[in-house]
Amino acid sequence: MARLQARGVRLPRTERRAQLLAAAQRVFAANGYHAAAMDEIAEEAGVSKPVLYQHFPGKLDLYIALLESHVDELVRRVKDALDSTSDNKQRVPATVGAFFDFVNNDAGAFRMVFESDLRGEPAVQEAVDRATSASVDAITETITADAGLDEDKARLLAVGLVGLSQVSARFWLAHHKSMSREEAVALTANLAWRGIGGGFPLQH
Repeated sequence: MARLQARGVRLPRTERRAQLLAAAQRVFAANGYHAAAMDEIAEEAGVSKPVLYQHFPGKLDLYIALLESHVDELVRRVKDALDSTSDNKQRVPATVGAFFDFVNNDAGAFRMVFESDLRGEPAVQEAVDRATSASVDAITETITADAGLDEDKARLLAVGLVGLSQVSARFWLAHHKSMSREEAVALTANLAWRGIGGGFPLQH
């Protein structure tokens, strides 16, 4: 595994934190949480253990920070997809595609978010729940504004779209040789759009 910086190189705090998170991602992906060791993460990052502990008091703190960064990335992708167009017919495949791109971009990231084996830890469960709840909130707001539905109905549709998108994306990743990303997104989005677009047209 490639180390990002040689020991002794001083970096701004934000850059150092990003470097440590990237190293931790590689170690967690290779060994799993329980087998990963802080000294190995420090070695991977090219820093001393005291430097690592200056940023993260313990392994769980490091894991949660990494998980939170992945959740933020997913939510950002969903919000960007919703904001990318005012055409709801295009918003659906854009939103579905956000989940496919997140899953396909970094398998270790999506496994931490959707398949974490530390859900018994309250802080981990909270972060995992936010991946869904923040995505649902963003979609609910858009559906409420554009389809004229009350919030409860819009939220139910948003939950359905999020669930459909992330489960389909994870299935596709495991079997993606059978079809392209574009075809998989189109199939999934078509299923969602026939329900949302056909039953709840844009309200002016």
